Amino acid sequence: MTRLLVEWLGSVPYEEGLALQRERVEARRAGAAPDALLLLEHPPVITLGRSARPENLRATPAELERRGIGLFEVARGGDVTFHGPGQLVGYPILDLDGRGRRAGGAAVRDRESALRAARPRTTPPSAPPTPTLSPPHP
Repeated sequence: MTRLLVEWLGSVPYEEGLALQRERVEARRAGAAPDALLLLEHPPVITLGRSARPENLRATPAELERRGIGLFEVARGGDVTFHGPGQLVGYPILDLDGRGRRAGGAAVRDRESALRAARPRTTPPSAPPTPTLSPPHP
C-alpha cells in the first residue's frame, strides 16, 4: 500500500502556497519527501489560468486590489478561478512516474476518485467543513 502524507496547513496566502508547492515538488523529485496532499485555504484570490479569457474577469485589477483580492497569472490550465476562506484547496504532490502510473486526465480522475473516497478519513479536526468537490476542468 502506498502512503500519502496529508497535511492541513490552515489559511495560506496564495503566493506562499505556490512557493511551498514548488519546494515540495523539488524535494519529492529528489526523493527527500514522501507523496503528500497539502490541504489549505487561501485568503481571497483570483487565478488566471492559461485559458483565461479577459472578459471572464468581471472587475479591474484596481478594483480587486481595493477589495483585498489578490490576482495571479498561473501556468496551470483553466480560466478565471476564485479561491477564498472556507474553500478547501488540495495540492497533491505525487511521484507518478516512479510507480509506473499513467499521467494525464485519466490519472487525475483516478486520484480524484481516491480523494473523494478518502475524504471523511482525512479531514483534520480543525479543517473547514468537507466541501463538495467539482469535476476537474477539461
